[in-house]
Amino acid sequence: MTLNRRELVAAAGLLPLSTLLPLLPTAARAQGAWPTKPVRIVVPFAASGTTDILARALAPELQRVFGQPFVVDNKPGAGGNSGAAEVAKSAGDGYTLLMGTVGTHAINPSVYPKMPYDHVRDFAPVTLVAGVPNVLVINQAAAQKYKVDSVADLVKALKANPGRLNMASSGNGTSIHLAGELFKAMTGTFMLHLPYRGSGPALIDLIAGNTDLMFDNLPSAMPHIKSGRLKALAVTTARRSTAMPDLPTVAESGLPGFDIGTWFGLFGPARLSAEMTQ
Repeated sequence: MTLNRRELVAAAGLLPLSTLLPLLPTAARAQGAWPTKPVRIVVPFAASGTTDILARALAPELQRVFGQPFVVDNKPGAGGNSGAAEVAKSAGDGYTLLMGTVGTHAINPSVYPKMPYDHVRDFAPVTLVAGVPNVLVINQAAAQKYKVDSVADLVKALKANPGRLNMASSGNGTSIHLAGELFKAMTGTFMLHLPYRGSGPALIDLIAGNTDLMFDNLPSAMPHIKSGRLKALAVTTARRSTAMPDLPTVAESGLPGFDIGTWFGLFGPARLSAEMTQ
C-alpha cells in the first residue's frame, strides 16, 4: 500500500504552498527574476526518507509557480553533513539549495567533533518547510517474537532480553537516532544502534527483519504502517499526530516528558544574494 502525495504532505505537516510562497523572498518571486534555469535541491540523505519525500513534494509545486524545473539531488552521508557541505561551498546564485534538517543545522554540530561547514555562518535560511513527529515502529516478526503491542511491552522485552534487540536510524546524530538514545536513557534499557545513510535504506532492512525497530519520521514510515508491514507503537512528540490520531504518544505510554521531533527548511549558501533572503 502507498500513500498519495496529499497524504504524505499531511503526515509531514508540510506548509501549504499558499502559506509557503509569501515566506519566499519578494525578489525571488518577482516576474522575470530568478530562476532563469533549473534549480537543484540537494537532499543530504538517501531516497525515500522524509527529507526526500518533502523535497519531491515541494519541487513540482515550485516548478509550477516559478516556471523552471526544481531537481532533487540526493547526496547522503555523514548524517547529512556531506550534502550540506556541498551546498555550503556552492555559488550563491540561488541555483543550489539545501533541504536542511534539525540534524544538519542543530544536532550535528554538537555530535560530530569536526564539521565540514559552519551551520550558522555558511548558510542563508530561506524558509521553514515542515515540522514532523517521529514514530516508534517495530518489525512485525520482532513484535510477535517478543510479544510487543505497546511501549510498555517493548520496555519489558528490552529488560528481559538485554542487547538482543537493535534499532536502525537514518544516521548518527539524526533526530531518529537521538529519539532512540533518549528512549534508552529514560527506560534504562539498551539497544544496539545501526546507522544507515537515510531512512529509505533503514526501512528496507527493518521491513526485511534485518533490524528490529526504529524511531522514524512519520511520513516515510506511514505507508508501511498502513500496509501492515510495520507495527506502530507511539509517536515521539508531546501531542498526537493528526495524521494518526489513534496512535498514542510515548509520553502517554508511560514516559512523561518524552518529546522529540524534527523540522525541515530550505537553505542556500551564505553567499546567497540579500534579495533572495529578505
